Amino acid sequence: MNADPLAQIKAINQTAAFNRWAGFEVISAGNGEAELGLKWRDDLGQYNGFLHAGMLGALIDTACGYAAVTVAGFVLASHYSVNCLAPAKGSEFVAKARVTKAGRRQVFTSAEVFVVEGGERKLVATGETILIPVEAK
Repeated sequence: MNADPLAQIKAINQTAAFNRWAGFEVISAGNGEAELGLKWRDDLGQYNGFLHAGMLGALIDTACGYAAVTVAGFVLASHYSVNCLAPAKGSEFVAKARVTKAGRRQVFTSAEVFVVEGGERKLVATGETILIPVEAK
């Protein structure tokens, strides 16, 4: 990990074509935590105007991966789960992730996804991931 984890995570985010397409913005990263933002676009929604559950999963997977990178280096997802708690309808979304436990072979993380409207955050999803440390290219 370089001296500035936020700069490293922002650089990693820019190398991922999916993340650029989705519009993921790294808000913060360091010390086993990461926060990721996403602005609403119609092409990210489903038939009822809610953020697609697949995008909720992508936010959880990505935010958790970035939190893990800050303590374990490069990782790949082995497993992730998503719990949709409320309709994800809004103009902005934030995923907050944290490392629960980092081992040599597995890193366990959890995340919460919020809709942000008028400065208020409403919890709409939670999730967990298990990540595997991998060698950098």
